[in-house]
Amino acid sequence: MGDRPSAPDLEILGDQVTLHPTGYVEDDAVGERNLVENMAKFRSNPLEFLREVSLHVSGTGWRAYDRVVGQPIFYQGFSENMTAQVLSTPILQKRIAELAEKRIEKEEKEGLLKKEDPLYMSKRLTRKQTIEYSLNQVCEKLTDGIHVSSEEVLRLRNVALQAEKKKQSIIFLPCHRSHVDYVSLQLICYRLGLALPVVVAGDNLNFPVVGSFLQHAGAMYIRRSFGDDLLYTTLVQSYIDTLLQGGYNFECFIEGGRSRTGKLLPPKFGILNFILDSIVSGRVEDAIICPVSTQYDKVIETEGYVDELLGVPKKKENLADFLSASSVLSLKLGRVDVRFHEPYSLKGYLQDYQLKQTGIPKELDLKVFQIPTNRQKLLRTLGYKVLSDINAVSVVMPTALIGTVLLTLRGRGVGKDELIRRVEWLSDRVRAKGGRVAHFGNAPTSIVVNRGLEVLGKDLVGIVSGLPEETYYAVDRFQLSFYRNMTIHLFISEALVSAALYIRVKRGGGPDNQRISYVELREQVQFLSQLFRGEFIYPTEGLAVNLDNTLRGLEGDNIIELIRDPNGNITAVGLSDSERAAGRENYDFYCFLIWPFIEASWLGGVSLMGLTPPLGFQGEAWLDVKRTQDSAQVLGKTLYHQGDLSYFEAVNKETLKNAYQRFEEEGILQTVKSRDPKVQPVLRLSPEWKPHRNAQTGHVEPSGRLWDFIEKIAQSRREGKNRRDGATVSTRVLRLTDSIGKELYEAQAKGGETNVDISDEEKKRAKKRRRALKTRAHL
Repeated sequence: MGDRPSAPDLEILGDQVTLHPTGYVEDDAVGERNLVENMAKFRSNPLEFLREVSLHVSGTGWRAYDRVVGQPIFYQGFSENMTAQVLSTPILQKRIAELAEKRIEKEEKEGLLKKEDPLYMSKRLTRKQTIEYSLNQVCEKLTDGIHVSSEEVLRLRNVALQAEKKKQSIIFLPCHRSHVDYVSLQLICYRLGLALPVVVAGDNLNFPVVGSFLQHAGAMYIRRSFGDDLLYTTLVQSYIDTLLQGGYNFECFIEGGRSRTGKLLPPKFGILNFILDSIVSGRVEDAIICPVSTQYDKVIETEGYVDELLGVPKKKENLADFLSASSVLSLKLGRVDVRFHEPYSLKGYLQDYQLKQTGIPKELDLKVFQIPTNRQKLLRTLGYKVLSDINAVSVVMPTALIGTVLLTLRGRGVGKDELIRRVEWLSDRVRAKGGRVAHFGNAPTSIVVNRGLEVLGKDLVGIVSGLPEETYYAVDRFQLSFYRNMTIHLFISEALVSAALYIRVKRGGGPDNQRISYVELREQVQFLSQLFRGEFIYPTEGLAVNLDNTLRGLEGDNIIELIRDPNGNITAVGLSDSERAAGRENYDFYCFLIWPFIEASWLGGVSLMGLTPPLGFQGEAWLDVKRTQDSAQVLGKTLYHQGDLSYFEAVNKETLKNAYQRFEEEGILQTVKSRDPKVQPVLRLSPEWKPHRNAQTGHVEPSGRLWDFIEKIAQSRREGKNRRDGATVSTRVLRLTDSIGKELYEAQAKGGETNVDISDEEKKRAKKRRRALKTRAHL
């Protein structure tokens, strides 16, 4: 670590924490601080600038990194030591021996193993202090600061002290919305004096110059897909074992890639499975899990996300694009809020999990979790718990409040006073649901709204001037939906109930005509909940408890009325008189949150009608998955511009992919994936779900099991003045859907990109996958 003077410690004063001598900016009133201080500028104050740089280099200034909490990483020979430890692990040695023997048997003449680079994940050279200094400068220029909770960072530091004594790793599991995520957590650990975590990153970021920089700053590059490469799989497991055995902190993104929609993605279990295997195998004693939420006023990549969601192919990262994107450094991206859930022992979690499963307190049996079915169930439960933990500590930013309000109003725009009123209402609802709103001291809501509008910019929120009152409107609704989706997890239960009630509300008429029976409401809520199981993170109490709590909450807010029998049981649900008098503004808010997702699922279902084989078609009707989903997007864009789809964001690629995944779980689709990454996956309609064609006209008929499924989705779909679901609409939509479907079959007939040569082995794997999906759906 060197003989540099000791850096300042965290001084504990009551429930406050202060970093001396310069430390970070605090707001004692709310127990919150900004970790990115405003450093002197060379042009305006060169002497002070040089003094601060000198303090940084000597280790006596704002860096708290000379008495680091955790395992040492700043020493000569770290990379060599780590390499030796990884290569000497028993499981890697055993795997190498096994593969060598098989290779020799198979290729006697050659007799050599294919050379791999097992060190490329562990080339962690000494990370110069200039890296962290540069990161601080970048964050200061881009943001209004990185804010953390005093209570949370104090708790995290205490956990780190205990983990250091036990030589245990802290596994940080953050959400992932931006490349800035890599920077923020590294900088926070650096400023708090915690050992920097090794960060799992996709090898797509390992391009010249930038890749090396990120690697020296803690990146551990891995392939996106391992395929059948057993040596590489064992190498990754060995590397993770070595890190956890040594007590090195570790960071991976639980969602896998960045969220393009603003809300949490379903968990990915790859790295989590490696971590879990280290524990249940007994190779690692224990590790500490720490879910992390990172929220931004503005995410710099949203414009690119929109392109990707609309079907523009994602470009491979390269140095030229990175340099051309340097203009983002001239932007002011607002505030960053990072929150840490209370860390917990992974082994302790396994003990609690076992107790819940058996109901009998007993000593932890790790062998139980080595059984594949038990492991999969455990992984899924742990993954969704981490997502729930992230949501529980997330902070709602002003831009998210503004975006949500603008996209949940019936009008084209909103006046300034009304915008402020609705932001205040939404802030109160967030807090009432146990959520957190970014704190700005005693600043009035008008100031906070102004600041949020400035951060979003005129490309997202426009202003109509020259009116008695300035009117704000959503310029780019698709991009603004990213910010709205940052709040939807708080209100998903209310949104589902409101959408189910809409079955009756859209009929119009008096209160009696718009009431729905409790049985019908519960059935539709259950249907929608299952439909969006891959989209949202639900409360963990179960449908019956969640529905009861949600209904009572909406009743308490005077949004709905509950009709009860003499025994107090709910028999019917309708809108309250006060909500009607208020123009349904609160009820509509919840509907507007969920309607774009209902539209996307409806679109996905309608697109399946076009997969019905043409009359006289011979074969098994396997179609390329990507081409099929691309066709669904084209269908959606057409329906939107023709007025049969209300929300353009319903055509986004990620939501459509989730819908297709759900259809596969339901058994509507059959999908076959090859182990060869060069062979595209294919799909077809399950025979029992296949619609009928009219024998005379050849047209797909709006009837049958699949059509009934689509109609059930459509019951909660938004209807406007110029659009009503009916025979005319279904005929027009089906004709267009059928036309696009025929193009898919014509492409297959011409050879196209569709691979229909499916082996028996692949069919068996597909059948096994369907069984696994049904099991997962049950869980």
